[in-house]
Amino acid sequence: MEAVEPRTNYLNADYGIKSWLLTKDHKRIAVLYLVSITVMFILGGVFALLVRLELLTPGPDLMSSDTYNKVFTMHGIIMVFFFLIPSIPAVLGNFLIPLMIGARDLAFPRINLLSWYIYMVGGIITLVAMVAGGVDTGWTFYTPYSTAVSNTNVIPTAVGIFISGFSSILTGLNFIVTIHRMRAPGLTWFRLPLFVWAHYATSLIMILGTPVVAVTILLVAMERVFNLAIFDPTRGGDPLLFQHLFWFYSHPAVYIMILPPMGVMSELVTCFSRKRVFGYNFIAVSSLAIALLGFLVWAHHMFVTGMSIYAALIFSFLSFAVAIPSAVKVFNWTATLYKGSISYDAPMLYAFGFIGLFTIGGLTGLFLASLGTDVHLTDTYFVVAHFHYIMVGGAIMGYLGGIHFWWPKISGRMYPEAPARVAAVIVFIGFNLTFFPQFILGYLGMPRRYHYYPDEFQVLNVMSTAGATILGLGYLLPLTYLIWSLRYGAHASANPWNATGLEWTTPSPPPTENFHETPIVTHDAYDYEDFDFETVPLQEVKVG
Repeated sequence: MEAVEPRTNYLNADYGIKSWLLTKDHKRIAVLYLVSITVMFILGGVFALLVRLELLTPGPDLMSSDTYNKVFTMHGIIMVFFFLIPSIPAVLGNFLIPLMIGARDLAFPRINLLSWYIYMVGGIITLVAMVAGGVDTGWTFYTPYSTAVSNTNVIPTAVGIFISGFSSILTGLNFIVTIHRMRAPGLTWFRLPLFVWAHYATSLIMILGTPVVAVTILLVAMERVFNLAIFDPTRGGDPLLFQHLFWFYSHPAVYIMILPPMGVMSELVTCFSRKRVFGYNFIAVSSLAIALLGFLVWAHHMFVTGMSIYAALIFSFLSFAVAIPSAVKVFNWTATLYKGSISYDAPMLYAFGFIGLFTIGGLTGLFLASLGTDVHLTDTYFVVAHFHYIMVGGAIMGYLGGIHFWWPKISGRMYPEAPARVAAVIVFIGFNLTFFPQFILGYLGMPRRYHYYPDEFQVLNVMSTAGATILGLGYLLPLTYLIWSLRYGAHASANPWNATGLEWTTPSPPPTENFHETPIVTHDAYDYEDFDFETVPLQEVKVG
């Protein structure tokens, strides 16, 4: 099929800043999120590089202890609350869910726009707090330090995070109602793309978990402002209550960050292996199982707090149990690849990287879920490495894979394939050089959050900093050539990957209304065996 640029699409239907800032088109709102989240990613990356530069030597050469505490705190806050949590749902989920289910928009377009403004308000308040002096509590805001000791901008930062939480709640609500009520005729639950299943499970966590952390952070602010005794043990408060409340949300938040890229992986693996996904029902149900079990494992972050050994045993068992549905996904993706006609395009390279790195992150998490080994490894760089193998090796690899896969649909342009493949390899190499040495550092006993360390740890830290430099270069490359492609890239056809799915039956970029006529779905998802890509005309829908 020859690439044909639509005469009118969502990008050129209206012009001017006002048309963007007041838009109710889910696709334009996704682009607004894309720009905002990219800025946050760059800021968080700069802080990460500053941390690694400081750790290049054992002593405090680049910054003081107080400054270092603020830098790694702001890195964590920006990356977790303003990039990782909203990245795929707010950008790819916003753009694709209506297209994937044959709808013209999300159920509540005005609320969708409101969610972006709430995100921006929360982000700006947090950045102002950073510029005005920063915060040094770590992204976890552990009490009683955050409530009674720290003299930094805890309250403004907490307010920014509190406000941004409403953005997640509204986005999750919008997705759930849209998926329930606006599916095209014939698109039953078990014909839905697995990307949609992943976002449905994620939305449940957003709605159920986000209010808990919002109230917890609000209680921290109230204790500081009104001198209440909620978490302060010297006045009858309980600092462990904060940890229970915080991790009750923040461990499910890990699945808010990782379930959407899992949905992306299901789309990439089946498309680039030209096979129906293996075990569709198991992958779909495993997303819901992860969302459910994710609420039952929070206390494995607290094994060294003096909690009951019997409670710790239960949480250890549940932490192992939540690995089962994740392992189901990895097994089924691998089975899908078996004897597939695999093409090594850039999105598929990111998919391979995701599967390998996420598997390492998951397996090393079992060391932290075991009581005996967690006592030795907790609060060391082993935890840092494990977390980043899940969040960077998993979530960001999935995000980049998804951006490359759907970039032709979003922009109407093709990116240059050769630099994209090079970037995927550089990211993979840079990531492993950055974080694998940290497993060894943690095993040897180097505590996290410290910027002084014994001389014998320097070689591993130099390796990690060198890897961070390579990783930063790997992230800059996609930013460069994707922006370049907006002007110079070849025009994309409606379905440049010959993929199944409703989003590929509409022009690239899509018109404002998505579909000129409501599509009717007659086949199951990923029906590659029975789908003739050469003869099916544009918007004659044969797949789910």
